[in-house]
Amino acid sequence: MAEALHIDLDGAWPREAIVGAYHDARAWGPRLRYCTSEEELESFAAETPGGGRTFTLFGSGDFHHLSALWVRRVAEKVTVISFDNHPDWDTRPPRWGCGMWLNRALEYPHVEAAAIWGCGNFELNWPGHLFTDRRALASGRLRVWPWTERLAPSGQRRFPGITPLDWRAQFQAFAAQLAGRRLYVTVDLDCLHAAESATNWEPGLFTAADLAWALRELRAHGEIIGGDVCGAASNPRYARWGQRLLARWDHPRPTPLSPAESAALNARALTTIWPALTAG
Repeated sequence: MAEALHIDLDGAWPREAIVGAYHDARAWGPRLRYCTSEEELESFAAETPGGGRTFTLFGSGDFHHLSALWVRRVAEKVTVISFDNHPDWDTRPPRWGCGMWLNRALEYPHVEAAAIWGCGNFELNWPGHLFTDRRALASGRLRVWPWTERLAPSGQRRFPGITPLDWRAQFQAFAAQLAGRRLYVTVDLDCLHAAESATNWEPGLFTAADLAWALRELRAHGEIIGGDVCGAASNPRYARWGQRLLARWDHPRPTPLSPAESAALNARALTTIWPALTAG
């Protein structure tokens, strides 16, 4: 049976957010947030548990690149499925950052394919789409289902889109293709509607109930052997000035919410999503 683990990088979640082991990694938070070096990442990996057949709760979406580390520790063939408002497929430097982690996962030979559901931002329009792994897209090893209403006409022509009316039918067909496969599922809370989560990034259009339904569909066909949830808003702290500069340039202006309001929204979403992810 897969284990549950809370890796605390930034205080985004209360210590008791899930039933499972707790690992205090807050000293690493500023060094890893938004982007980091290969050396820093490997040092962090050497002293941090998690990954493989584990369900991991960790911090803000600014740390989503750690999902590539968790996937690296999977010891079997796996398909990665990401629910995210951003594709996280940028091919530009830095190599280890929250906006390009999916490319790192696709470098691992045991990752058979990756799929992204619920994107809705500019990276799928021109010129953002130029900075992706075109070979992986062309081969079908990397696939994306974005919200049509969030795409420019050029993006709509380039990618198969979903709408609130048809996304479940499309997802059912997608899940049916995964029969017998082992799956690693990552959820970034920024894929949720603004009324359902508080994050450090632009909000998406899913509801927590939508994700719970989708996760049950995946379980009906494949085997979810591990996964993670990240994306709760936290106060950004950085170890390096270059890291801080890049992050401030890239981030949207935050929606003003009190810490208590943010925590309540995210706790409610986690209560719906986590049991469906872990089958707990």
